[in-house]
Amino acid sequence: MTSSTMPTDPQATSADAIDVLQRLAEVIESRKGGDPDKSYVARLFHKGTDAVLKKIGEEACETVMAAKDLAHQPSDQTRQALVGEMADLWFHSMVAMAHLGLSPRDVVAELARREGLSGLEEFASRAHR
Repeated sequence: MTSSTMPTDPQATSADAIDVLQRLAEVIESRKGGDPDKSYVARLFHKGTDAVLKKIGEEACETVMAAKDLAHQPSDQTRQALVGEMADLWFHSMVAMAHLGLSPRDVVAELARREGLSGLEEFASRAHR
């Protein structure tokens, strides 16, 4: 991903956010079958499911650690570190979704389905699946 393929405006509106996710999904999708020596995403796809999922685990751990840092030492630096780690986690989650045939639209549709449900109701509904 380069600055020419993705906007860098940190003040994007929510509609812009959906557009950014869709454009990122398209860039990720375009890396399928790409040259693993020229694209990080193509390299992850080439390495397979285990490598893609391992990156999500790594990024999730790094996100938790950054969140703990922010909770214990609030500062602009720890806040930005958490935002960066969450961006990495979202990105690698999107790579996994593409690898497994899903898209951000699938996740957004699920969030929309849950809208208006209490967290307890939604959790209880999953227990019966």
